[in-house]
Amino acid sequence: MARGVPALVSVSSDAALPEKVDVVVIGGGIAGVATAFFLARAGVSVLVCEKGRIAGEQSSRNWGWVRQMGRDAAELPLTIESLRIWRGLHEMGVETGFRETGITYVARTARESADFEGWKRDGTAHGVPIRLLSAREVRRHLPQITDTFRTALHTGNDGRAEPAMAVPALAEAARGHGARIMTDCAVRDVETSGGRVSGVVTEHGRVACAQVLVAGGAWTRRFLGNLGVRFPQLRVIGSVARIETEHALPEMPVGGGDFAVRQRLDGGYTIARRNANIAPITPDSFAFLADFLPTYLKTWRELSVRVNRHSLDELRGRRRWHADEPSPFEACRVLDPDPDLSCVEEARKRVERAFPGAGMVRLTHAWAGVIDASPDAVPAIGPVPGREGLFVASGFSGHGFGIGPGAGRLAADLVTGGTPCVDPAPFSPSRFIRASATGAKRARQDNEAD
Repeated sequence: MARGVPALVSVSSDAALPEKVDVVVIGGGIAGVATAFFLARAGVSVLVCEKGRIAGEQSSRNWGWVRQMGRDAAELPLTIESLRIWRGLHEMGVETGFRETGITYVARTARESADFEGWKRDGTAHGVPIRLLSAREVRRHLPQITDTFRTALHTGNDGRAEPAMAVPALAEAARGHGARIMTDCAVRDVETSGGRVSGVVTEHGRVACAQVLVAGGAWTRRFLGNLGVRFPQLRVIGSVARIETEHALPEMPVGGGDFAVRQRLDGGYTIARRNANIAPITPDSFAFLADFLPTYLKTWRELSVRVNRHSLDELRGRRRWHADEPSPFEACRVLDPDPDLSCVEEARKRVERAFPGAGMVRLTHAWAGVIDASPDAVPAIGPVPGREGLFVASGFSGHGFGIGPGAGRLAADLVTGGTPCVDPAPFSPSRFIRASATGAKRARQDNEAD
């Protein structure tokens, strides 16, 4: 079995930094790249600065589901908009691997079935075509699946895409509209003048700009912390694998209480165990304990809290640096945690049990990604309070891939002052972000003195 994401498409870097742009986007994941796409399409000059490679972290390491159901009700309008964009990109010839196959969740227990009732209620209220299936209907709908499932929830217009190709394709589409893209180019600091953003300092030089969007995924908390902004976000590690089967599995993604499976364009399937992520204990675990405790008390069964290598790396990691110093982002270009092999093997077994007609199920690849978790599992998209010209799009909590294009559209609307594509209030960073007095003072001193 190979380790790593299969066939991540490479995006080349521009040759040199521009001296000035309207907007700098920090982070080359799906949220940052989608924002750049919509900004560039609107005629805004935009530069994406990625410390490593485009989609090198969680944006290429996720399950590849594009779903409306199973989300917080606050996310549904943005998810519906995002699905519209996925379809539009496909129709434009931007090959993200998107296919509108539908998605089905199956349930064995009364508790899981009760969750489905809530999802159906929320989805129906927003016009999502969700069907609740009986045990008999499940067998007709998914003839390959075992008969141990009592109910299912099916959304016919959900779908799937290929994480290893989607964001690179969107990056090239953004570039086609005039976006600039720099890889291996970490942003060290944000400069201010007269109380508002005036530029960024990268490892390769300065770029003047009027707005900055921080879309750094699991790194966002550390970057904003260096600016004196308290952004409660924790890192969670999820393991994923690719399998090959003797006989075909369903074309649509299927999720049970303990497994998830998605057909891939390369002929294999991406699998994972649902609700089996690892939460490393780090200094931030204690710093943000009060922020995350209510959610943890509800979801503790879904996490494995551990002290591991990631815990030690975080303990040793730098929290403060100046613009003329190498940053932590240059020391670690790509977060590449080891996959939990026992977890992916268990996922393989559970898929094999759920689909007994699949025949031999063989693991071919395994990898892991680092999820940017927010206290309420809803992303923060919008202006950073008290920092004119500074915006954030982070905290997607493991479901940012499907919602990413819509998040980029919303972020672009907010950065330009246009009419938001959806109500931005549920995503406002002000619900849990605040600037510390000492940090704000340090940021003013360091940025405006240079």
